[in-house]
Amino acid sequence: MSNAPKPTNIKLHQKSRILEISFDDGNNYELSCEYLRVYSPSAEVRGHGPSEEVLQFGKKDVNITNIEPVGSYAVCLHFDDNHDTGIYSWEWLHHLGKDQDELWADYLDKMEAAGKKRETDTII
Repeated sequence: MSNAPKPTNIKLHQKSRILEISFDDGNNYELSCEYLRVYSPSAEVRGHGPSEEVLQFGKKDVNITNIEPVGSYAVCLHFDDNHDTGIYSWEWLHHLGKDQDELWADYLDKMEAAGKKRETDTII
């Protein structure tokens, strides 16, 4: 069994697109749906090995439509862009909260280097 902190409360604020998570170690994190989507632990995003990550872009307005428990160790987040294959372990969610500033800055740097945007392209 992992000694990773476990959530004591998970609350989705759909209007603000924020998932609020409180852990039993006293930490409380507010994670945007976009951040959770681009750091999905799924193979579709992370790849199957080192350097196989797929940069996610155009996810600024993504929202979570459902939170499905996975045993007593994780949740599966269902997003409105039809992504629903990431199993977010308590350990992964705690890592995303604890290292949010660094991970978000890294994501923005990768987006800029790739010439991509957070916004979805819309055709009028």
